[in-house]
Amino acid sequence: MNKMNFLKNIKWKRPSVMQIIFIVVGLGLAVGSFFFVRGFVTCWTITDLPGRAPSNCGTVAGGSGFTLNDEGTPVPNTENLPPPIAAIPDSDLPPAWDGASRISVLIIGLDYRDWSAGEGAPRSDTMIVLTIDPLTKTAGMMSIPRDTWVNIPGFGYSRINTAYSSGEGSQLPGGGPELARKTVEQFLGVPIQYYAQVDFGTFVEFIDLIGGVDIHIKEKLRLDPVGAGKDKIIITCCGMRHFNGIKALAYARYRKDKEGDVARAERQQKLILAIRDKVMSPENFPVLIGKSQQFYEQFSAGIHTNMPFDTALRLGVLAKDIPVESIKNGVIDFNMVTLHDVTLGGQPASIMKPMPDKIRELRDQVFTSGGALSPLAPQNDLTALMQADGARVRVLNGTYTAELDTTTGNYLLSLGVPVTAVGPADTAYNATVIVLYSPKLYTLKFLQTVFGVNDSARILIVPDPAAPVDVEVRLGQDWANGNPMP
Repeated sequence: MNKMNFLKNIKWKRPSVMQIIFIVVGLGLAVGSFFFVRGFVTCWTITDLPGRAPSNCGTVAGGSGFTLNDEGTPVPNTENLPPPIAAIPDSDLPPAWDGASRISVLIIGLDYRDWSAGEGAPRSDTMIVLTIDPLTKTAGMMSIPRDTWVNIPGFGYSRINTAYSSGEGSQLPGGGPELARKTVEQFLGVPIQYYAQVDFGTFVEFIDLIGGVDIHIKEKLRLDPVGAGKDKIIITCCGMRHFNGIKALAYARYRKDKEGDVARAERQQKLILAIRDKVMSPENFPVLIGKSQQFYEQFSAGIHTNMPFDTALRLGVLAKDIPVESIKNGVIDFNMVTLHDVTLGGQPASIMKPMPDKIRELRDQVFTSGGALSPLAPQNDLTALMQADGARVRVLNGTYTAELDTTTGNYLLSLGVPVTAVGPADTAYNATVIVLYSPKLYTLKFLQTVFGVNDSARILIVPDPAAPVDVEVRLGQDWANGNPMP
């Protein structure tokens, strides 16, 4: 059977005690980073607040290079940033995890100052994406600074830390966590299925319950605990130091060195790994099982996440099989952004404007098993990386050219692309669109090159572990009119 007949014949279709300890371990490891953020609040303590204007409203400082659009939203004068999204779809629970696909969680920490001052919907102070690949037994952490200048769906450009407050203050479906998740998903270009928070007190109680954590210190630190009237905490240099809950929280919040939020993000990731080491150590794990009733009684009300119970349970089991050397971590630092000044909410504000190619390189390092893909990688290298992805690709004909799906599918097969299905599209397309159902980033990059898809609006991110393919190409009339096929 030749390739054309093969493609034509393809058909496709659109608590027990142990459970308690595994759900806590699952959230403590797979979602462990939400235990270090400052200013935690639970969902129900803020959703009763009336709606208010998004906190990113304001004017642009003179001479900064920014202008206001017709809606009064600050818009940077820069290239490579997509236009604001006009509407936000209703929030639904993510598809059930199939246990084999990569799974990613956005960890959100809220600004303690907003919470304590009672000033309404808080901003996010910390954002970390945690990702786990069950097939390769690898994981990764990627921290996004709060001042990163991004396109917030439905609100336009602003600091990324205003996505949470905009979603909460405007009472959108899913509230602040869901808008923050969509914002980060769009910014990084990878599916993010879940978000997670924990309230402020739960962090301290959790660290104390597991007996504290040990972290290697390379500098003398003078930490500020949260709350009036408390003495400073001095951490001497250098070597392993033991942290109880209060100290661990102060350590996670510290940002008074010259690297600011970047260094703080690195410390937070060290804290996550310290929690992992403590929970997973052979001498501690049996003890934690014995304390499972305490876990349930103390923490069940403090966890705010859209992750189902059974998914957290399975992640807890998976996490114990991932060695620490297989956990990649990265922070968006000052080499990946340019600094600018704007005025937000009537106050001067500094922003970090992303360098897209640099961000993509870091993303590839964290989210793939093959390492970073340079934007300038030769075509031959990109082909090998695409094939290593092992993606399943479907080609749909959205043009009036008969059998263009079949001829294009055979053409892609000749290039080494693993096409597994072809067929008609649901409607006609003027321009080719690529749909990403799972994070096969090298395959996406390869197909962008083949079809000339450089507009981010023509790349749709639709996380769906149940989809029969990983990437879908919906052929448009642009491809019918000017494709390079022989």
